[in-house]
Amino acid sequence: MTTVYKEHAKIFKAFSDERRLKILDLLCSGEKCACVLLEQLDLGQSGLSYHMKILVESGVVESRQEGKWTHYKISEKGRNSAIGLLNELTTSNTVIEDNDCCK
Repeated sequence: MTTVYKEHAKIFKAFSDERRLKILDLLCSGEKCACVLLEQLDLGQSGLSYHMKILVESGVVESRQEGKWTHYKISEKGRNSAIGLLNELTTSNTVIEDNDCCK
């Protein structure tokens, strides 16, 4: 498997779990501290860390440290990249020619 497909798979993995979708929904209203996310999700610290690692590695979410807490927000660059990837993968760019391959 080529590296480009591995990178694409990271983006789709970020969107493939209902808890991560809820996290993204919470982050749509702006940056959130991990402590706020923990209060609003039915997850422990290790569960949240697991999901945030996947979201950050996908590039869709970015993080920053402030003291002992990590703050998360939607990455504009990552969001645009995910939108572009979905458009690229679902937009036909081939010309269908009349040929006899299936006759």
